[in-house]
Amino acid sequence: MYLEDLCAAAHQAAEKAIKSVLLKKAVDYPYVHDLGRLLALARDSSIPFSDTVKEAVRLTRYATARYPSPAEPVTREEYEVALTHARHVVEWAKLFVLAEEGASREL
Repeated sequence: MYLEDLCAAAHQAAEKAIKSVLLKKAVDYPYVHDLGRLLALARDSSIPFSDTVKEAVRLTRYATARYPSPAEPVTREEYEVALTHARHVVEWAKLFVLAEEGASREL
């Protein structure tokens, strides 16, 4: 397994997590891999997120990392950072969706 593949998986986890939040709030989103665009859409839809989640935009560079390219190989440190960013986004999304489900049950 290459670190590029693992970084691409971290990007995908963050992308799916953001899209799950948008879906939960019934926000239409474009079929893109750009985490910055997706988070901007969340922000414009009044969905709160922390600066830590915002930093995950750095994962967008790994959207196509699983494909062969002349780019420099990913280092172990870059992989660890990517994994941390993805974990923050997934945890934020999990808490957000659970809170939304709890709020809808109270109605």
